[in-house]
Amino acid sequence: MIKYILPLAVFIMVSCQQKPNNEISKMKYPETRKTDTVDTYFGVKIADPYRWLENDNSEETAAWVKAENKITNDYLSQIPYRAKVKERLTQIWNFERYSPPSKKGKHYFFYKNDGIQNQSVLYMKEGLNETPSVLLDPNLLAADGTVSLGGAKVSKNGKLLAYTINRAGSDWSEIHLLDIATKQKLSDEIHWVKFSDIAWQGNGFYYSAYGKPDGKSEFVEKNEFHKVYYHEIGKKQNEDILIYEDQVHGLRNFAASTTDDEKYLLIYGSESTSGNTLLIKDLSAPKAPFVTISDNFENNYTVIHNQGNNFFIITDKDAPKYKLIQVNLNQPHSKAWKTLLPEQNDLLENVSVAYNKLVALYLKDVKSKMQVNKLDGSFEYEINLPGICKIESLSADKDDSLLFFSYNTFTAPASVYQYNLVTKSLNETFKPKCDFKSDDYETKQVFYKSKDGTKIPMFITHKKGVSLNGNNPCFLFGYGGFNSYYAPEFRIDRAVFLEQGGIYAIPGIRGGGEYGEEWHKAGIKCKKQNVFDDFIAAAEFLINEKYTTASKLAINGRSNGGLLIGAVITQKPELCKVAIPTVGVLDMLRYHKFTIGWAWASDYGTSENKEEFDCLIKYSPLHNIKPANYPATLVTTGDHDDRVVPAHSFKFTATLQQMQKGANPILIRVDENAGHGAGKPTAKQIDEAADIWSFVFYNLGVTYK
Repeated sequence: MIKYILPLAVFIMVSCQQKPNNEISKMKYPETRKTDTVDTYFGVKIADPYRWLENDNSEETAAWVKAENKITNDYLSQIPYRAKVKERLTQIWNFERYSPPSKKGKHYFFYKNDGIQNQSVLYMKEGLNETPSVLLDPNLLAADGTVSLGGAKVSKNGKLLAYTINRAGSDWSEIHLLDIATKQKLSDEIHWVKFSDIAWQGNGFYYSAYGKPDGKSEFVEKNEFHKVYYHEIGKKQNEDILIYEDQVHGLRNFAASTTDDEKYLLIYGSESTSGNTLLIKDLSAPKAPFVTISDNFENNYTVIHNQGNNFFIITDKDAPKYKLIQVNLNQPHSKAWKTLLPEQNDLLENVSVAYNKLVALYLKDVKSKMQVNKLDGSFEYEINLPGICKIESLSADKDDSLLFFSYNTFTAPASVYQYNLVTKSLNETFKPKCDFKSDDYETKQVFYKSKDGTKIPMFITHKKGVSLNGNNPCFLFGYGGFNSYYAPEFRIDRAVFLEQGGIYAIPGIRGGGEYGEEWHKAGIKCKKQNVFDDFIAAAEFLINEKYTTASKLAINGRSNGGLLIGAVITQKPELCKVAIPTVGVLDMLRYHKFTIGWAWASDYGTSENKEEFDCLIKYSPLHNIKPANYPATLVTTGDHDDRVVPAHSFKFTATLQQMQKGANPILIRVDENAGHGAGKPTAKQIDEAADIWSFVFYNLGVTYK
């Protein structure tokens, strides 16, 4: 099921050379024209003076962006160690990394990045011990690395590769085909694809797409009337067969999938980021109707396997922490469903079928747990995983005894592990060599109480032996939405902060998926304030426990997390010294009017509903900026972000600059040829990280070594 979320080298001593904060040129922001635009919501008049910044095609908006970027670049250029930050980031980033291999037919496929390649390269090999060869190198598609590989699917016969590419970070995709034996590109091309899987069946595949936009507003216009098509190899896109559409409900998305035996077509429908319908069709009988498993959006359903017309489905129906059920197409009604893996105290994340076993991944207090069960669901054993970790990219073949997965921690790059279901042996098959002293750092998990007494988990990573003197620089990162979460993972840019004595903390706040659907629902719509309270309580815990102090605290979140940061600094500007809202949802009254924004209404509600408007207006970051002493703020966005359109960041920045009463800078960094984040080339990631960390270090008053 597709979810639409979301989402420094050798330092020189600069204690004597560094300009104090007040010596950097005083900010003189560009004049931002105001209009008298006013909207009325249920009798309440709301001014929107910077509405014109929503027009991403206007010359005036382009001039504003250029002027703001110049102010930001001028500021950052005065930070004396900015180049050293970038140098160190490049050094740490430059290490070889692999994805876990996946098996299709007689070949194994995996991604590899040599270090600072802009995009990872797709490789293949015939056996695990054979020499791999390049199958597809997206770095050859654009000199600046701004064309990325979105996804790739190998046909069942192993002869063809269908892959999607995205340009400049946009969500719009193109599907292309490659002959695996000759590695030659076929002539087939499919455009205006978005939020789509590739589902092979016979001599073609299913995919999802929208109609062709008007060519003037494809990065902001609302996405409506998603359709599922079938493409036959060798034909033109205009010959593709329309398989499924909804002509009445334009704000629904549809994703197609096929079973491993290619006998069944699955159509998942969604109205938001949570809950889906599920239809199944027997493809061996062309006139067979779709069988309905779910016709509403109250719960989530994901098919993971089938044995004939028996389907194994993960669902949260009557199980907020999810369970695995078996559904027979001849008796699809819920009373006939059979539970294979009942709901547990821990969150069931995923189940894979391998070698006649069910391999279940659970999340226990935001840490991975893996167990093996028989196909009837009966428990066999738990696989012992070392330390605080998160298992990602689990690759399994139903006929193979080998499992492959990445092993993630906060203090070291992801390793690749292999587990043998026959010998029950766990082996590390690849360990990256990174210029970072992982053994010098540690991660612990703490629990603290939020404003209403709810117990919240938080990971804290720092150098071993750190002194809790209340004076350490601290970077607090949060999300809190869309049933998503951040578990242990190594972030290369965060390593630079840790090296300078920084403390990195991630709380598992409500609205996310740390503890299942109830945890998620405790932070949506008119309960959204719980999310902000949980994050504020995390900052206060770190301060009270002497990890840091407000003047040494930086806070960051991206996308929905950008909303979090915007809300926190408008509610409690004295909480921290630095704020970095990244690609944030900041105008809560109009977010649903752009691209896929309407799909987020299940989490946010909309201003078109009186009760939800009354809640949104209380915390919408844009509408709660008042004259105050705000923290040093660096807003970041991309000019091709068609997930959370950059107008959010533009209007928020202009308003915050106007209302800033203190001396801290309010800046915006608009990345060119960049989108919401997925597929961003390494060079751009390093540039952005260097600017962010230079800004953070400078404004926290860190002494660099």
